[in-house]
Amino acid sequence: MISYLQIENLSKRFGEQLLFEKISFGIGKQQKVALIAKNGTGKSTLLQIIAGKTTPDSGSVIFRNGVTVGYLEQDPRLNDDNTVFDEVFDSENPVLALLKRYEQAVAQNDLPLLEELISQMDARQAWDYENTVKQILSELKVDRYDQKIASLSGGQKKRVGLAKVLITNPEFLILDEPTNHLDIEMTEWLESYLEKSGCTLLMVTHDRYFLDRICSHIIEIDDFGVYTYDGNYSYYIEKREERLASRNAGIEKARNLLRTEQEWMRRMPQARSHKAKYRIDNYYKLKEEASRRTDQANMELDIRGKRLGKKILELDGISKSYGDLCLLHDFSYRFDRGDKIGIVGKNGVGKSTFLDIITQHITPDRGSIEIGETVVYGYYRQAGITFGVNDRVIDVVKEIAEQVDLGNGKILSVSQFLEYFLFTDKQQYSLIGKLSGGERRRLYLLTVLMQNPNFLILDEPTNDLDIATLQVLEEYLRGFRGCLLIVSHDRFFMDKVAEHIFAFEGDGQIKDFPGNYTLYKNRREEEAEVRKKEEKKKNAPAGGTQTPPLREVPASIRKRKVSFKEQQELARLEEELEALNREKAEIENLLSSGTLPPEELLRRSERMGVLLEEIDAKEMRWLELSDTGE
Repeated sequence: MISYLQIENLSKRFGEQLLFEKISFGIGKQQKVALIAKNGTGKSTLLQIIAGKTTPDSGSVIFRNGVTVGYLEQDPRLNDDNTVFDEVFDSENPVLALLKRYEQAVAQNDLPLLEELISQMDARQAWDYENTVKQILSELKVDRYDQKIASLSGGQKKRVGLAKVLITNPEFLILDEPTNHLDIEMTEWLESYLEKSGCTLLMVTHDRYFLDRICSHIIEIDDFGVYTYDGNYSYYIEKREERLASRNAGIEKARNLLRTEQEWMRRMPQARSHKAKYRIDNYYKLKEEASRRTDQANMELDIRGKRLGKKILELDGISKSYGDLCLLHDFSYRFDRGDKIGIVGKNGVGKSTFLDIITQHITPDRGSIEIGETVVYGYYRQAGITFGVNDRVIDVVKEIAEQVDLGNGKILSVSQFLEYFLFTDKQQYSLIGKLSGGERRRLYLLTVLMQNPNFLILDEPTNDLDIATLQVLEEYLRGFRGCLLIVSHDRFFMDKVAEHIFAFEGDGQIKDFPGNYTLYKNRREEEAEVRKKEEKKKNAPAGGTQTPPLREVPASIRKRKVSFKEQQELARLEEELEALNREKAEIENLLSSGTLPPEELLRRSERMGVLLEEIDAKEMRWLELSDTGE
């Protein structure tokens, strides 16, 4: 396999904290690799080093000569003064630069320049590239080209950054949490795009379905070193458990040997031979090995929420609109104790607005909300909260409470509670500014749960949390005795936690579906398939509409010289249309004969529907090419 990237003896510290030390690994052409590690162990830093955005303390990063690299940061650095169009097309890629000039000429109706650029587009076969660009921008909902980057939200900037790196079509793609701020449909599209792509991929993500379906290799940073696994995420989980079991067995063996060596050290005479010194050196190595922890730090959440009364939350006829945009229309629901509801839907359809209405941060246009007297909300917001970077971790928590009542007769000090959440003694007294993004998210989650809520509302809690924390959070939420409302684009997380779904389908419509996300998705696909078959039975072509260009080409420019490739396509279309029309005539004769059995009649009718669609699409393309001037 051709090597695209080689990492040799890479080390990095962040202040006094060691992130990784003398790690080495390689990535070959077209491999799709995921990087997995706990928060705060240097995943993003490692990607920045590989992308050349920061430098290591020691070691080397070597790419194969000529390999093009694209890098998506966790928080993309975009030029606030640019429009979306200028930012997306800001690239050294010559075809992309040509496409940018072409789009600008169309917008300005510059006819002489368009004549020149169209021939260049033909020569570089840039029309296919234009279709790919349109698809990427459309799927990621990057459609307001005239907006300034400065006016975009964090999620919109992430999608613009992702679109920008994908349309450059690099040979080596580095993605840091690419699914953050993508809705489920966008995530599934990106999953399909990367699966089919021939690029080499190095990625950090917490989306386990994404990992399982895309990545063929896993690299794990643990204990400041690196471990590689030649398989997907499921394979990694299995082999990691085997590695930890083997390591723990080795540590236990070292501890048994240490007891013997400690006895020898106590009885050893003062006159030390060379052999005795060798044994002493081995004793200290053995002591270091035996002192390693055999267990992985686990965050076992067992916080009991306050008691919920019989009346919890009742929504009656809730509606909310902003101008012509209807987010909620006449929605009613009565919450029962133990409800675990997942909320799904595209970005911008009102999911966060719904949560703000429930918590009375926003007033609905119509309808009523009744909240039970015993309800205590715990609201984890997508935007998080702003910590002072110069505040210490323990002081932030003490501002909320000096101790935490778990509700089962057990009371923890703030320091003990922080340990519960995997914050070491050293981290507790360190500054917030030294925490990673995921560690800050974990601290925010801690501040929500320590108030003992009995109605948890979590808006995108999975963003920036490592997989180990997510697994523990999932187990806690599954055992949570109060009510749970959760918005998440993490399909694996939703399947583990949610027992039924509120699906925001647009235009204010919310569908209440009993079951987890995968069941909802399967039902939706089945319904779409049924609708498709019903349309075919009517012999009415579905009518595949052509995707318009980014900007419509002026009519005066549409007539141009047919390229050699298009001449071949025109000849091929004429042959295909002749064959399709012959088949159509044969089927029409059979259908009108009255001799076909019912099964054959149905099969021929379905084929006729498909034929009409194909003929319609090919005739439209034939007309486009025929209408082009000589």
